[in-house]
Amino acid sequence: MLHVVMIEPEIPHNAGAAGRLALATGARLHLVKPLGFSLEDKHVRRTGLDYWKDVDLRVWDSFDELRIAADAGARFWFLSTKAQRSHWDAEFRDGDYLVFGCESRGLPEGLIHEAGEQAVRIPMKEGGTRSLNLSTAVGIVLYEAVRQVGGV
Repeated sequence: MLHVVMIEPEIPHNAGAAGRLALATGARLHLVKPLGFSLEDKHVRRTGLDYWKDVDLRVWDSFDELRIAADAGARFWFLSTKAQRSHWDAEFRDGDYLVFGCESRGLPEGLIHEAGEQAVRIPMKEGGTRSLNLSTAVGIVLYEAVRQVGGV
């Protein structure tokens, strides 16, 4: 099973869309507080449609709490526009955690620096756009990981 982690997501429809992606791929969705919305928000439910109730969802008070609870040997991949390495160069394995930051700030630079080779980015045309929508980024990286792992 792959894991999608959203640290402090701010926009409910991104969490809803990530939930649908997780359900479609058999991944688990982890949301790390604080959330910029209520999980009862109609936008989360609307984007997740009638699937939201079936999403394998875990909500954490902190990222450290999630890390402590993760299986021994679990690998965390940190997605950031500030990373140097492409997600295409990552060798994903079953059980990996794909970690995304919030919409307005991304991941803290300390996490990206600490991650080293485990920090990856989605390649984009230079001068094209600063970043992608969070749920779009989740879909791109999650499906690459699923392809490599041989899932779905």
